[in-house]
Amino acid sequence: MSDFFEERQKKGDAKMENTNHFTRGKVLSPLIRFALPILFAIFLQTMYGAVDMLIVGQFSHAGEVSAVSTGSWIMQTVTSFITGLAMGTTVLLGNRIGAGKAQEGGRVVGASILLFLAIGAVLTVALELFAVPFARMMQAPPEAFDSTVQYVRICGAGTLFIIAFNVLGGVFRGIGNAKLPLISVAIACVANIAGDLLLVGGLGWGAAGAAAATVFAQAVSVVISILIIRRMELPFSFSRQEFRWEKHTVGQVVRLGLPIATQDLLVCISFLAITAIVNALGVIPSAGVGVAEKICGFVLMVPSAYMQAMSAFVAQNMGAGRPDRAKKALIGAIGTSLAVGVILSYFSFFHGGLLAQLFARDATVIAAAAEYLKAYAVDCLLVSFLFCIMGYFNGCGRTAFVMIQGIAGAFLVRIPVSWMMSRVQPVSLFGVGLATPASTVVQLLLCAGYFVWMHHREKKMPAVPFVVE
Repeated sequence: MSDFFEERQKKGDAKMENTNHFTRGKVLSPLIRFALPILFAIFLQTMYGAVDMLIVGQFSHAGEVSAVSTGSWIMQTVTSFITGLAMGTTVLLGNRIGAGKAQEGGRVVGASILLFLAIGAVLTVALELFAVPFARMMQAPPEAFDSTVQYVRICGAGTLFIIAFNVLGGVFRGIGNAKLPLISVAIACVANIAGDLLLVGGLGWGAAGAAAATVFAQAVSVVISILIIRRMELPFSFSRQEFRWEKHTVGQVVRLGLPIATQDLLVCISFLAITAIVNALGVIPSAGVGVAEKICGFVLMVPSAYMQAMSAFVAQNMGAGRPDRAKKALIGAIGTSLAVGVILSYFSFFHGGLLAQLFARDATVIAAAAEYLKAYAVDCLLVSFLFCIMGYFNGCGRTAFVMIQGIAGAFLVRIPVSWMMSRVQPVSLFGVGLATPASTVVQLLLCAGYFVWMHHREKKMPAVPFVVE
């Protein structure tokens, strides 16, 4: 990406088409308009992952479903770390734009690309070398062990594409453009479906075919996205000169993004631990929980979209010295997210089996998934509050606290509760699943306390723009 942006980027302060400036005018309506493309992108990204499970579930046996479930959780852990770190780029860019320093955006993007290239190289080697230990650590059932290893190694080979995909999304959300990430995910989703149908449905490659389709889809999406970007006008100049390892800029991205990445990583590790606990119960519980987790991805789409949208919206307004608009956005986001959460909670609790039938044919797997989903029905309501306020804190630059509360919930509540419930005979997947809403309750209490502290602190200090230095 050396000269990609030179052609049409000579207007340093020019506005990019479809770029949102959130520091003036109405609050809720532009936030919703910004969140909708993110929501559609999350839907397609969730579908992107769910298609693997759906097609493998229809054309393969429970062992292959379990392999995709376990392997995808390992890869989701990697992806979550990258997405969290890329949030540092999103927040820094948004802050610069809100503070009227959009011309510094090129340096932020250039330094971010070099940072993520280095990380990608390390992760690729690690996934290839340690796929077997990872599968063993996850207690992958014997019927699914070899397929799990294959899945991780094939996906690991495409790590650079996964990283490029998420970095591009982080950049464009930072400048207020949520449409390009949506286009990128749509391309990836279509390519993944085609690959799954061919490799899994047609050739019978099972989990390995699903992994290969995933890598192919990411590669196609990144290439096409770059071609689109070359024809766009950015609100800052960008050329090969911007590719510099500026310690200060890299440090800012890492300082903002690493706490989020660490929190996301450790939360994923907590779910990996739960997956390992469930795997030890046998291949049917493993496959059932795997199916349920794919459904949960759809259930949590709205609060997840708001969390990302809030980060960019709040970052711009805090940079412009408008904390009042940031708080109004938080209230509006919670209200609309909760309204949707009530509906999804109902379907998850009372019709979980119907949803599970989309991803599995085995009646025992469907029953296990439905049982686990009842616990997530409770969490649907709670995360409407938690995810929105986490996005608010990220946009305020309070990423260290987001990390702390996430770690507390994961390791003080989620893992211990799930382990204890797995020891209660007879084992109930509903009881194991209750570890997640229990963790959310603790995190909400921590967030509420921190929000009150911030509010009192702001009263004692004059309102000044929060600019990342």
